[in-house]
Amino acid sequence: MKIYIGTDHAGFELKESLVSFLKTLGHDVEDMGAHTFEALDDYPDFIRPVAEAVAGDPTARGIILGGSGQGEAMCANRTAGVRAAVYYGGPLDIAVLSREHNDANILSLGARFIDEDEAQEAVRLWLETSFGGEEKHARRIKKIDA
Repeated sequence: MKIYIGTDHAGFELKESLVSFLKTLGHDVEDMGAHTFEALDDYPDFIRPVAEAVAGDPTARGIILGGSGQGEAMCANRTAGVRAAVYYGGPLDIAVLSREHNDANILSLGARFIDEDEAQEAVRLWLETSFGGEEKHARRIKKIDA
């Protein structure tokens, strides 16, 4: 699967480890940056390109990271066709349900709240989970897109 990934400084280290992890799972990963740690960079510079790439390729998914993942999801969700869900710890069902019920195509991770192992497990489950396709969920997604 094609996966676009991006972060600012807050998720830089975790992004670097996730790129390697995703490649070991056999995914085609495109790193949209940041490519170096810059403490004063701005997340929209890296999140918007991920969102635009995912919106332009319905078979692709995106992973974005930031301190909490919240601002990054807000940024991504401003792009038509993007459904970014946030995971920053807690039950992994959150990541699973974002796929099953909401057909999330971007996962936004709060790098300051999860460790590498938890991030990898959340990403793995999220990528393995398909949209359930129930009529009520499909109807709601159509309303969001409208």
